Amino acid sequence: MLTPSSPERLPGVAVTSFLLVAAIVTGGVLGHFLPDTGQWLGERVDHTLLALVGLLFFGVRFGALVQAAGHLRFLVIALLANFLLVPLIGYSVASLFLSAHPLFMVGLVIYFMSPCTDWFLGFTRLAGGNVALGTALIPINMVVQLLLYPLYLQWFTHQTVQVEAGTLGDTLLHWFLVPLVVAVVLHQAGRWLLGQARFERVLHWADQATPWVIALLVLEIFSANIPVILEHRSVFAWVLLAVFVFFVLTFLLGEGISRLFRLRYPEHALLTMTIAARNAPLMLAVTMAALPDQPLVYAALVIGMLVEFPHLTALRRLLLAASRRFPPSGTPSTPAESGLPNSPAAIASPPSLGHK
Repeated sequence: MLTPSSPERLPGVAVTSFLLVAAIVTGGVLGHFLPDTGQWLGERVDHTLLALVGLLFFGVRFGALVQAAGHLRFLVIALLANFLLVPLIGYSVASLFLSAHPLFMVGLVIYFMSPCTDWFLGFTRLAGGNVALGTALIPINMVVQLLLYPLYLQWFTHQTVQVEAGTLGDTLLHWFLVPLVVAVVLHQAGRWLLGQARFERVLHWADQATPWVIALLVLEIFSANIPVILEHRSVFAWVLLAVFVFFVLTFLLGEGISRLFRLRYPEHALLTMTIAARNAPLMLAVTMAALPDQPLVYAALVIGMLVEFPHLTALRRLLLAASRRFPPSGTPSTPAESGLPNSPAAIASPPSLGHK
């Protein structure tokens, strides 16, 4: 999603939500009343996709992986939850509610199976979670989900969409792995040439631009495909219900895992956020490249992205209310059990919601 170098650089929840809604409405109106304009916008999707992928990858801090060495226990827990348990829950929910609408089901499965690599960190900070460790999760989640994407697509959607493994691998290589390498090189070169302070400003501008690029991509999708999408508008209620049930189940999963492994509150909050937030922007880009001309699949991803913002806001309030039953963050009850050192800097007082 908006891949931050720090949570303070994320744009506001209300602004991003407004941009997405405005993009859907504007794209739908243009596609319906000015179909030629809608088609022209649809033909620009590839350029917008490339810009979005570049922005998402450019902001990743792979240097944060150094912090992961001392937190292997938590990282294993988070990886198993994000890439084994959550995809199984997501596939079950999508199959339950949308088996009669296979393309929407595919879109939801893709949305459910990929953990967020951006705005979950801002909400983790707002909930008083371990932001330092969350920063280390970002590059891990991004690389693992890109590598697993072909496998998930084959396992969970093989009866609905047919994709040759070689074609999918080639798409990921040229559209994502190569841009990832280029973006990382540019990131490191920019940090070295500009210095930390000036480069942080560049990252800030990139983060501020990302929601606008996502909105442009959504506008292009809806403007070029609004007739097909409107034909299936009655399915949207089922998509919303499925997303709601998924979020409830992932919250319960986070609670159960945290109790089972007796995580301290900062790690509990981080785990809850990382298994709740999904990587809709990156998955939208990947899916549009891997599965061209599937607007119903894309629409399901966009709907999930819209619901996610209010969900994470509510989740933050639930976590803060539940934090009272945890020991003070400075004195974990059983350090040996937690496997994680205290990190007071990572659980600083939450800022206002002006930035995530």
